[in-house]
Amino acid sequence: MKNNIFTYTLRIADDSLILGQRLAELCGHGPILEEDIALTNISLDFIGQATSLFEYAATLKADLEVLPKLNSADDLAFLRFDRQYVNLLLVEQPNGDFAQTIARSFFFDAFRIEFYAALMNSKDEQLAAIAEKSLKETKYHYKHSAEWMIRMGDGTEESNMRVNKAITALWKYTDELFFMDDVDSALIAEGIAVDLNTLKDAWSNRVQTVFAEATLTVPEPKSVHFKGRNGMHTEHLGYILAEMQYMQRAYPGMKW
Repeated sequence: MKNNIFTYTLRIADDSLILGQRLAELCGHGPILEEDIALTNISLDFIGQATSLFEYAATLKADLEVLPKLNSADDLAFLRFDRQYVNLLLVEQPNGDFAQTIARSFFFDAFRIEFYAALMNSKDEQLAAIAEKSLKETKYHYKHSAEWMIRMGDGTEESNMRVNKAITALWKYTDELFFMDDVDSALIAEGIAVDLNTLKDAWSNRVQTVFAEATLTVPEPKSVHFKGRNGMHTEHLGYILAEMQYMQRAYPGMKW
């Protein structure tokens, strides 16, 4: 059971870590000063969530024979190989233009707000506590990205074109938000994990409501063949890790 909880926690942590890293790339590069600050603060929220989750995962790992020599939260965050990361493909996609950055966040935020609300009921007290704290931040993340989707979709001809292009590029990754396997099934039976099937309608309703106000059209379903949850990633993750892991690999065990 502890092995399953470790894997489950690592998945949530990796999503936060990788999207936090992606948004951190925009520090100093936001389209306007206010957005530069907003995106950087959201990035810090994700890194904070990832820290809490990795710290919990590290305590679980102490009794497990997995990922040898990676014992601390920092080890788990910075010293795994790409196939050992289990984040969603959506969160590793490039920032692109501002429309793509926002669309990627919107799809994820609409999922995370439902996910954390459900995870607060987990019988795992640590996961429930992290979810409760993270939900407060996620509500702001969702408000931010949803308002920008509406502003761009119902804005100028160019902003509408750009956000539609972003939606088309990212939509194929949204199916994986609801990916589940034997790890999820075992933990759902114990009242620990969230049954993601129960979140699909709520996520879809959020997306459709915002799209309707933004005069955007929900694309036709299209699945992607890669599965980030199983360690199969797009080429983009390698570039993220090369930058993110440089200091720890160049100077092992370094501390700030």
